Amino acid sequence: MLSPIQVLCSDITTLSLEPEPFASYTEADIISTVEFNHTGELLATGDKGGRVVIFQREPESKTEPFSQGEYNVYSTFQSHEPEFDYLKSLEIEEKINKIRWLPQQNAAHFLLSTNDKTIKLWKVSERDKRPEGYNLKDEEGRIKDISTVTSLQVPVLKPMDLMVEVTPRRVFANAHTYHINSISVNSDYETYMSADDLRINLWNLDITDRSFNIVDIKPANMEDLTEVITAAEFHPHHCNLFVYSSSKGTLRLCDMREAALCDKHSKLFEEPEDPSARSFFSEIISSVSDVKFSHSGRYLLTRDYLTAKVWDLNMESKPLETYQVHDYLRSKLCSLYENDCIFDKFECAWNGADSVIMTGAYNNFFRMFDRNTKRDVTLEASRESSKPRAVLKPRRVCAAGGKRRKDDISVDSLDFTKKILHTAWHPTENIIAIASYTHTLSHTQEDA
Repeated sequence: MLSPIQVLCSDITTLSLEPEPFASYTEADIISTVEFNHTGELLATGDKGGRVVIFQREPESKTEPFSQGEYNVYSTFQSHEPEFDYLKSLEIEEKINKIRWLPQQNAAHFLLSTNDKTIKLWKVSERDKRPEGYNLKDEEGRIKDISTVTSLQVPVLKPMDLMVEVTPRRVFANAHTYHINSISVNSDYETYMSADDLRINLWNLDITDRSFNIVDIKPANMEDLTEVITAAEFHPHHCNLFVYSSSKGTLRLCDMREAALCDKHSKLFEEPEDPSARSFFSEIISSVSDVKFSHSGRYLLTRDYLTAKVWDLNMESKPLETYQVHDYLRSKLCSLYENDCIFDKFECAWNGADSVIMTGAYNNFFRMFDRNTKRDVTLEASRESSKPRAVLKPRRVCAAGGKRRKDDISVDSLDFTKKILHTAWHPTENIIAIASYTHTLSHTQEDA
């Protein structure tokens, strides 16, 4: 039987999710986040222009059997606008930092989106009927003169073309001094948390004028600041547990049952540093850029600059598994520091069975690691592969001075302006979403 990675190598196909021609893209169109909803039927992307584009998966068609799995634009709306903080003389970008879906409770869908300062709750609903036959309004919606109403009628609902309506339901503002880097919906579906560089706040989805501070690592003297919060996420099943990562490469698991303010963690996950391997860049490349609970809740997946690590909640001393994403870049850290690429924040994702992990790299490459077989693959999200049903071929990067095979790519030839920072995996199927600069690619596995 083929392992998941082998199947993905041979049978993965690609679908382009570009709503606009490539030539028309601007800086504002650069994708900044991607997120599947809990069923995988909807995929939301946010961009630097403050827009959210929602894609919907096409249902299976008997006449077009290969159309299933394709995602088409479902709705587009402006989530955030640029603002200016006059008290601090600070511009607030409209860029969407994170999107998180709420579990569907009725026919409508709800999602949270955030920029650096403000979080918004949006309702996405469909309407295919319109009321007609009002007594006090004419056909254009204007109020009638009551003296002209001589009879009463019962309004009726008439069919109309399907319309997708997106309406703002809540605005959660003025709670963060620093830039928001994470939002996470709790498993109780009543609360969520938002994290910035130094604080984590707990919100009730129905209350917008106040939040509860659950983590505060800001020192009394900012000169004593040694680390910042880089990401945070709730446990998928236990509403009292959450984890947050730091720029020092540590993970802290907190239990809200122990204390109202979770400055003291329940568990600290940290890998001892090898003194012989320490360099000027050690602290920078050890900073955790993303942390994700596995679907089972047993493991944590983290990403730092060069590696992806899987941690067992029952073992704090070292990671259970360590995967080298692009170790061939160790010799390039100086130049990566000079062009600021060393500060890039790569995301990571689990597949639905928690057996394969995925994360991005440079040159529009992304990496997959099979936890069972320990095999890995490098794939490229190029514009050529975005043609419908195109098959992705494995790629290989040759380290400087190493033997080079045919079709290998030299590490000196990598394009560091092309990077896969944002990734998402369908909750139950082998469908992945890859944000490649200004376009999103959805890759799906055909039946083997």
